[in-house]
Amino acid sequence: MNKINKILFPFLGLMPLIASASGESPYHAIVAADGSGDYRTVSEAVAAAPEGLTSPWRILVKSGNYDEFVVIPESKPYIHLIGQGKNSTAIRHKLNQGQQNMEGGRFANSAFWEYSCNNPDVKSPGNTSAVVFVRAPDFYSEGISYINDWGRETWSGPQALAFYGNADRHALKDCALISFQDTWRTPDRADTRTYARDCYVEGAVDYMYGGGDVMVENSTFYNVRSGSVIVAPNHNEEKWGYVIKDCVIDGNEEARDGKQKLGRPWQGTPRTAYVNTTMLIPIAPQGWDDMGAIPAVFAEYNSRDRQGNPLDLSQRKTHFTTKSRKNSNVLEGDAEKTRLTKDEADRYTYESVIRPEEGWDPRAMMEPLPAVKGLTCTDGYLEWEPVEGAIGYVVFDGDDIIATVTGTSHRIEKVNRAIRIRPVNAAGSMGRTALLR
Repeated sequence: MNKINKILFPFLGLMPLIASASGESPYHAIVAADGSGDYRTVSEAVAAAPEGLTSPWRILVKSGNYDEFVVIPESKPYIHLIGQGKNSTAIRHKLNQGQQNMEGGRFANSAFWEYSCNNPDVKSPGNTSAVVFVRAPDFYSEGISYINDWGRETWSGPQALAFYGNADRHALKDCALISFQDTWRTPDRADTRTYARDCYVEGAVDYMYGGGDVMVENSTFYNVRSGSVIVAPNHNEEKWGYVIKDCVIDGNEEARDGKQKLGRPWQGTPRTAYVNTTMLIPIAPQGWDDMGAIPAVFAEYNSRDRQGNPLDLSQRKTHFTTKSRKNSNVLEGDAEKTRLTKDEADRYTYESVIRPEEGWDPRAMMEPLPAVKGLTCTDGYLEWEPVEGAIGYVVFDGDDIIATVTGTSHRIEKVNRAIRIRPVNAAGSMGRTALLR
């Protein structure tokens, strides 16, 4: 079991017993499994959100395990799901996408059909095994683990998506996406942008796949078996495709045998660039594998081992062979680009891929506000100085949220551990912590 799993699962069922505070909140809804919020499930909070929003609808999800699947329909843009951290807030469900005719095949000895979204007796989102399926644009999430328990528990196929985001302008910060096969599906459309930072993605088989221009920064890709394949992109008209920058590739003991692959081309003319990647586990010398297409760009720049030494890329795969999906003809071809020069790598910027000048700037949403100053408590009455840009504040006793307020004061009846305050920005993101001394 990897580090995040060790931290996350022992205590996720424990919920705080402190009642939530009354009064105005910077969040439009609060979800808490223990009943201390407005809703007990994330699905209920999403169902209650208005349609056709043009600004963030902030939903705070308190620490806990939320065993449910969540669908955000196209009619509900600007949903922002904010958790207390990927090690304490999890939306999870046990679901796969197996067909019944697999019973006699690869998965004959598994109980996959009992958890298949194609089984009419299983409550599921229908045509996808995604635990969370976001069909609306302008989605933002922070501090939540998205877990498909079929993949996490069995470490086996069939498909079992943890997260499927299929629209433009999606952003993830400090989130974990955990399964085995096809963990994270990105949009089907070329005219979409996805940005992820400080995240953790776990799997073994094509565990980031799909289309769209996607930039992932400062994140960890964790492999859980020998012969894992990280990405399986499907690009056609995308300019950038998958851009994995300043990230880490890691894995468990099984994945330390030098057989792991950076990716394989699913469909179309896939594009994937690894820029400034630290590989804590050995990757197969060829780096890439064949699948269903000939890639346009399967390339790297400045890949290094755990000691910071440059990797030898001389044996990386440049020629790809595949059978057409429409007939039995063998297709062969060379990738247009298999290595990036420094000048080429320097073009893979946030500004180029995400285009914030067009009005969508997820980095700005993720920027933490500074900690409050002047925090005092007199006769049970907390006060602090306002933070510029804050729309409200979250009050903690230890790790438990005891209040969300829009003002700069709050009365407390008792302190069980330690009082902390965090400011909230317009996206719902929590800023830096101030501790009551």
